[in-house]
Amino acid sequence: MDDIMILDSVERYIRGEMSLDERLYFENLRKTNPEVDQMVVEHTLFLQQMNRFGEWKKFKGTLHDVHTDLAEQGKISSAKLKGKAKVVYLWKRYKRVAAIAAVIAGITTLRITMLVNSFTPQAKDPKVQELVHKVNVLQQNQKVLDQKINIVDRNSKNQKPIIPTPVRFNGTGFLIDPKGLMITNAHVVKNSRNIFVQNNKGEQFKAFVVRLDIPRDVAIIKIDDDQFKSFTSLPYGIRKTGSDIAESIFTLGFPRDEIVYGEGYLSAETGFKGDTLSCQITIPANPGNSGGPVFNYNGEVIGILSAKETETEGAVFAVQSKYIYQVIDELKKNPQYKNVKLTAKTGVNGLDQKQLVKKIKDYVFIVKGD
Repeated sequence: MDDIMILDSVERYIRGEMSLDERLYFENLRKTNPEVDQMVVEHTLFLQQMNRFGEWKKFKGTLHDVHTDLAEQGKISSAKLKGKAKVVYLWKRYKRVAAIAAVIAGITTLRITMLVNSFTPQAKDPKVQELVHKVNVLQQNQKVLDQKINIVDRNSKNQKPIIPTPVRFNGTGFLIDPKGLMITNAHVVKNSRNIFVQNNKGEQFKAFVVRLDIPRDVAIIKIDDDQFKSFTSLPYGIRKTGSDIAESIFTLGFPRDEIVYGEGYLSAETGFKGDTLSCQITIPANPGNSGGPVFNYNGEVIGILSAKETETEGAVFAVQSKYIYQVIDELKKNPQYKNVKLTAKTGVNGLDQKQLVKKIKDYVFIVKGD
């Protein structure tokens, strides 16, 4: 496989354009070839940086439009505007990166379909619904317009501006490392160019995909934001083994803009049609819950909530927590993440229900993708 074919495959993999069988093939290639795995990580970071630069250009244009409007209304003096100098500075700073991006874009237009093109994708079963929330783009664009004047107000108080970015997908994620490493479902972020996470206090942080495991429907994402303050430790543990039928469980997630608690029980050790990757739980679940943690009352994560059956009331499925360890073991082959450690120990065992949720909720985030 030559370099152009590998680069094309990496690009398609990151953008979620591969079929299921192609992804399985490519995942096996990453496991056996550290150079390909490293290329995926580096190219993901490169695309994240380019998207970040594009966002700031849009943000700059938004500020310019708002400033012009306010100046025309006589509310501020146009003499204060120094945008031209800042635009020149940004161009000089990023023109080399933009040139590299143009070369990459030219290469990736040479779509090479030789990579496992003989495989055919498997269709999703219509009886199973992924619990990712798809946002109405028109409504989101209106929210962006409504935020313009608020951005200027925040800047006037020397606060960090919130970049209004249209969101297409909402899900849930939770920390597995106090420094900002998180777990969610792969289907929540696989088609996203930019990712943001938001805690239950409304604070929003930039993030990026570290590893995407489509077969297990698990994604590892990393908060990459100077405003994020690391925790000293996690209050909960991640269970290494399966759970017992009838075990009481609860979830925390974001089917709406505030964190929502749900409670239920483990109803089957396997998932839809005997799927051994997942287990079945009986619990309320709605779009936006995808990627949320499933806890037992000892404070252990026993699964990642992912989907529900459309024809059976209350039949919800969660990826079993033991597979989180497998994904992390694969991630640790990358030298950058070789020191990542998960813990099965919980520091909240014995707390009553209210105190348990209070201790945990700050570690669960809404995951937004565009």
